[in-house]
Amino acid sequence: MNSNSHVVCIFRSQRTNDSNAEYEEWSERMDRLVRTVPGYLDHTSFRDEASRKGVTISYFRSMPDLAAWKQHTEHLEAQALGRAAFYERYEIEVAEIVRQYEWPLPE
Repeated sequence: MNSNSHVVCIFRSQRTNDSNAEYEEWSERMDRLVRTVPGYLDHTSFRDEASRKGVTISYFRSMPDLAAWKQHTEHLEAQALGRAAFYERYEIEVAEIVRQYEWPLPE
């Protein structure tokens, strides 16, 4: 990522014990799909299997780019499945990145 302003979406969730195979399928599908969305920059995800708690952090160039991802037809379907079968709970935070730096500097 560069030093220009961008936005971040932090998705914290806790999985149910149900629909594991379907969840994995949809998770991989969304992972591939988000990479094709205009304005997408990067994302990372991790989940603790014992507690079933997870976090996905996604970066987009702008709020309109993130809003377009939220309203993407397949993503809307995944959101509905998430509420119906995949998650016990989740929370989302959206913020604008005003400063970003790295160490060591990229080569």
